[in-house]
Order: sequence, then structure tokens, then C-alpha cells
Amino acid sequence: MYDRILLPTDGSEGVSRAIDHAIDAAERYDAELHVLYVVDAPAVNAYSGDEFVHEFEGMEQTLEDEGIDAVGEIAARAEDAGVDDVVTEVVHGTPYEQILRYIDEHDVDLTVMGTKERSGDYRRMLGSVTERVSRLSSRPVSIIKTAVEE
Repeated sequence: MYDRILLPTDGSEGVSRAIDHAIDAAERYDAELHVLYVVDAPAVNAYSGDEFVHEFEGMEQTLEDEGIDAVGEIAARAEDAGVDDVVTEVVHGTPYEQILRYIDEHDVDLTVMGTKERSGDYRRMLGSVTERVSRLSSRPVSIIKTAVEE
């Protein structure tokens, strides 16, 4: 049913339950598990203007290093669980756009995304990468909620 499953991660606690679901699905369907981390380039650039350049120097590399660690840890968990085919990638760009591009380019059958369960006001104010991907993807997206303390 599923040959390629994508798990986008930002390394946050909101993804922790989604990791288990994605690994379970990949094992159950004998699917490739793709783990993707997007360095949020627009956010980095917003904070690295002329007046902030010294304070945020190296921020993009730090985020890339965090991404490499995050996808590596998930890949190790997946391999320990018996998932034989794990693909990891760290890319730069706008997160929801890069996730949607990855889905199309790699012919992903199912995307498993974590989200923190937050109030409507919080979500309306900041938006959600998971919400955008689920609305804009033409392929199935499974959303795994994790409750967080407000």
C-alpha cells in the first residue's frame, strides 16, 4: 500500500509521537522511510539583517547541524526497529514548500507529520507547517498530535 513514507522533522517535542507512527508504518508496509529536516531559510534571513549579522552569524550552520543530528537519530531508531531502507536529507528553504516539493520529487505515498496541540488563537497567530502541508498536498498526510503545556 505504501512504498515510500516521509517523516518531516524539526527536532521538536511535537514530532516525537509521529516518529513512532512513521517507523511503525514503514516496518508494517516494508516501505522506505524518508526523514527530512528543513532549515528555515526565510527565518534565518529575517534575523540576519545588517543590524543583527554579528549576533546571528553561524545560525544557519547551527540549524543545519541540528537537522543532521535529528535525522540521524531518527534513522538509527528506525534501523533498530527493523526498517531496512531509511533515506535522510537536510534541505534549506521555506519548510512547507520544501516538504511539498520533496513529496512530489520522491513520489511519497504517505507523509506522517507531528504537531503540537495548541489553542486556536496560538495557531491562527503563528500558522502551522503541518496544516499547510495537509491542505496543499495531493497525497495522504497523517497528522499525529502531541499535547503540550500552555
